[in-house]
Amino acid sequence: MWSHPWTLKEGFLIGAGLLVAGELLQLSSGGIDWSLFAWPVNIILLGMVLTASVILFLLRKKVYACCFLGSYRCAIPALTYAVALTIIMGLTRQVQEGRPAADPIGLTSMTGYWPFVLIYLWVVIILGQVILRRALTFRWCDIPFILNHLGLFVVLTTATLGSADMRRVELTAMKGLPEWRAVDKSGRIQELPLAIELLDFTIDEYPPKLMLTSKDNGTPLPEGKPATLLMDSTFHTGQLGEWSITLDEYIDKAAPLMSADTTSFTPWPSSGAASAAHVTVVGPKGKRSGWLTCGSYLFPYQLLSLDDSVNLVMPQREPRRYVSRVQLFTESGKNVETSIEVNKPYSIDGWKIYQLSYDTQKGRWSDVSIFELVRDPWQPYVYAGIYMMLGGAVLMLLTSQKKRKEGKS
Repeated sequence: MWSHPWTLKEGFLIGAGLLVAGELLQLSSGGIDWSLFAWPVNIILLGMVLTASVILFLLRKKVYACCFLGSYRCAIPALTYAVALTIIMGLTRQVQEGRPAADPIGLTSMTGYWPFVLIYLWVVIILGQVILRRALTFRWCDIPFILNHLGLFVVLTTATLGSADMRRVELTAMKGLPEWRAVDKSGRIQELPLAIELLDFTIDEYPPKLMLTSKDNGTPLPEGKPATLLMDSTFHTGQLGEWSITLDEYIDKAAPLMSADTTSFTPWPSSGAASAAHVTVVGPKGKRSGWLTCGSYLFPYQLLSLDDSVNLVMPQREPRRYVSRVQLFTESGKNVETSIEVNKPYSIDGWKIYQLSYDTQKGRWSDVSIFELVRDPWQPYVYAGIYMMLGGAVLMLLTSQKKRKEGKS
């Protein structure tokens, strides 16, 4: 062992040594706090990695270990350890970013786990040696290979070092009031270089449903597999268990009219209105009729008692789509009116604005929107690395097809 030439065995031993060294660092100093590597520390570290790669490459003829770094006998063990740790990361429940690991070893905070970082640093150094070696003897047919490896090198370095510069905050905007203060994951208030004013908030809701519940504990029936009736535009009659339900009247936005002994509903298209339905129910113990409503922040819900053990209820309607119409103001002088909805963020001055939530108690009448704002200045470089890998893969496929055709001819 350790006699020239080194084999896969030495490669796996180097990886094992990095794991042991990393675990000792983990136990003695805790996980890596990536916030310490924010700009300009991360760009300095990137420069050090690039410089170290060049120095190691220049020493490859004088120091055998440097030559070994660019060989497949070193690359295979490194990738094996990296894949294994990545699989463990996927199978282990990770704590929220920025929090310490929940286990004594550190596996629940893998991005700050020293062995994980050292192994990936080893992979990056090997990639650097492979890229420089192939570039030194460059031929046009090497372009797919170089694009694949250089793209992976760019992704690993920029995604890791750039994570320290990522900002992720939550901003709560109220209707008619511009807001530029947000809260980070630690609960600290931060002033942003942009402000958001909520102009309007709308929700598209699914049609209301009807279901049976137990009078004893409110459990939906049948227990374990509750049945529902969807009151869409085509609904007129339906069956829930032994009960036949007929819709007599439906009001999408209604308010209650209360008398001494009865409650009815009337159209009321104002804040706090609730969906209401008048139904007639025929079951084994006779007929019942009355109003149902899912209620709102202003009015209580109302159910219909069918017998001594069963109620008919209208649960809260589920949101299908919610949209905030906002006015954006930036320090750079931009004044933009736009709409933001779930999975359709808006980008401005390096920030991505996501619709996160709203005042769920007020529902469709919410005058508050909660946005998540994300700024990742290194993201374009990560995407560039990904595109390089995709380009290399496409070129590799085209090259292999060309060689196959030439072989047949």
